[in-house]
Amino acid sequence: MRAVLTTTPAPHRWQFIRVGGADQVIFRTGEDIARLGELDQKLWVALACPTRGIDFDARTLDLIDADGDGRVRPPEVVAACEWVCARLRNPDVLLEGSDVLTLDDLDADNADGARLIEEARRLLQIQGKPDSATLTLADIADRGELLSAMRFNGDGVITSETAQSDALGATVAEIMRTHGSVPDRHKETPGVDRARIEAFFAEVQAARDWHAKADANDKTLMPLGEPTLAAADTTRKVQAKLDDYFARCRVAAFDAQAMTALNPSPEAYDALGANRLDLSADPIADLPLAPVTPRCVLPLHGNRINPAWAGDIAAFAERAVAPLLGARDELSETEWQAVKQQLAPLQALMAERPDNAAAALSLTQLDAFLQTREPLLALLHDDEAAETHNNLLVDLEKLIRLQRDLVVLLNNFVSFKAFYRREGAIFQAGTLYLDGRSCELTVQVQDTARHAVLAGLAKTCLAYCDCTRQGQKMSIVAAFTAGDIDFLFVGRNGVFYDRQGRDWDATITKLIENPTSVAQAFFAPYKKFVRVIEEQVAKRAAASDAAGQGTLTSFASRLTTADQAAAGAAKTPAAVPRTAGRVDVGTVAAIGVALGSISAVLVAIFGKFVDLGQWIPVALIGIVAAISGPSMLIAWLKLRQRSLGPILDASGWAINGRMKVNVRLGGMLSQTARVPPGARRVARDPYRERHGTTGVAAAVVLALAFVVLAWRMDWLDHRLPAALQHSPTAAAAVPSTPSS
Repeated sequence: MRAVLTTTPAPHRWQFIRVGGADQVIFRTGEDIARLGELDQKLWVALACPTRGIDFDARTLDLIDADGDGRVRPPEVVAACEWVCARLRNPDVLLEGSDVLTLDDLDADNADGARLIEEARRLLQIQGKPDSATLTLADIADRGELLSAMRFNGDGVITSETAQSDALGATVAEIMRTHGSVPDRHKETPGVDRARIEAFFAEVQAARDWHAKADANDKTLMPLGEPTLAAADTTRKVQAKLDDYFARCRVAAFDAQAMTALNPSPEAYDALGANRLDLSADPIADLPLAPVTPRCVLPLHGNRINPAWAGDIAAFAERAVAPLLGARDELSETEWQAVKQQLAPLQALMAERPDNAAAALSLTQLDAFLQTREPLLALLHDDEAAETHNNLLVDLEKLIRLQRDLVVLLNNFVSFKAFYRREGAIFQAGTLYLDGRSCELTVQVQDTARHAVLAGLAKTCLAYCDCTRQGQKMSIVAAFTAGDIDFLFVGRNGVFYDRQGRDWDATITKLIENPTSVAQAFFAPYKKFVRVIEEQVAKRAAASDAAGQGTLTSFASRLTTADQAAAGAAKTPAAVPRTAGRVDVGTVAAIGVALGSISAVLVAIFGKFVDLGQWIPVALIGIVAAISGPSMLIAWLKLRQRSLGPILDASGWAINGRMKVNVRLGGMLSQTARVPPGARRVARDPYRERHGTTGVAAAVVLALAFVVLAWRMDWLDHRLPAALQHSPTAAAAVPSTPSS
């Protein structure tokens, strides 16, 4: 027995690049795309993305989204790669990203590829380009116009235009009247589909079969021939009312006293007269056909007939009574029974009459419709057969779109090459210009409050903006990854440019603050300290201003009422003058002691600081580190955790890796304003501050120079001043130091 050897294909050799804290695959050849299903999904950057809200062709995403749920996942991406590679001779053409399909690139040895070649040539033939060997997306994009121009477009709907025949058009119109219509999905005109056509002809055939039982030559069944049907119809409408009338008359003949009860009472007519009369309304129709008398005779004409039934009785007299009994003005009960007896066989047959719209048609109309059944079904078959060509046109469109867009999707889904190479990732909505910076990391947002909950975990300074343009509105979130955040606040305005280059007015609506760099965190405590001082000074100034305004107002009031105050003082006895207050000696002494103690402490601290000698710079560095160190440490930790993932996850993506945004990348994504190279300033700012940072720096340098000079010249002997040594309070507050 011969052993069968099976060989397994060698594993594909992938190439990766380490970027953003994750290994990302590189698509070098078409084989990488064809064998994407072999790549471990743990190495994919994203595992899902929405089909809307990103800068990518929505139609292409819809063709990839097999289940139509508005999201693209790895199985659908793999299926799209395998589908397009199976129909191409060499999948390397996918790397070019062209929207022009060369027919020679299709695999003619593959059944699917061969069908696409045949359909492409058919399409080029229809478009008048039989010698062309290329097919563009524009040739497929107007597929709707192409199909609408065809008689058969594969949607399974027959319109009056498709029929191209008066008889078939009349049948289509009758089907739409009795069974409704369905719009042609390419021509946007009403038509009928297979379900409506088959239902209509089934009803017509049932009505025709019933008519076959009603043989016009059978005198027992059809005493009047074909008109017997009309006689039976009119009789059926009034039969119950006639039976009721003659029954009332027989009771009146039995006992004349019953006539009053059998006819409408005056109260009944009073009730009718109280309302607006309608001859066809039920209250009048419920009255007897005519006044009930013992004669048992019904007048067929004249004003004695119930107005609600006058038309039906006239039709009954014309189509049933006159042909069967002869023309007459009255109908007795015996004659009524004779009419029913002659029509009884047909009435029994009419009980079997189909209850549908076709039953009301004449035999001639039914036969005319049945003659159009086969031609109409043949048209429907031809139109449904064209659906195969329609599906192939969709496949051609899908192939051209994947040839153009698939690599772009892979570089924004399986890997983030487009983002880290700053080629414009599909999730980037555009560029925001605000606060002297351009922010390239912007993402479209549907719900700001919901997005901010998750996006805050990105450890990134985020500004949510509402963008408006010509009545349109959208929301974005922009990441500020460089520069300071001192002047970012809600309500500040900027300009946003989308991927199409359109400008939008942008206004910050929500801000998530996070450090943008360690250097920015270094100055943050001092800025906060200065800000607190400014706020406190502003509050004290405002309070003092309010108090001063109150004092001035009170003083002005006293001046305006001085004459009234003088008159009142003349009437009242003079008050004892109050002696001017004197300053208490004890208070002055206490204030002096306090000031001395404070100055002694400050001098002691300064002396200890000078005693450090050459370690003074180290002490200064230590003080600065104690102030700025915690802020810088927190900033360093947050910058190490800064990532892109939470921002995209909040927008509907499923990010598989960390996708870090380090300081270097952040400096590229948020660029501050810089004078271009080669430019120069031709004049100094005439409005610059005269006492700016230069004066402060000079004062600090002079102070340090004075301290060093005092230390070198032994002006500071590290002992307390003599005046302080004699102060018992100062001596107790400041520890003594040994004299040199």
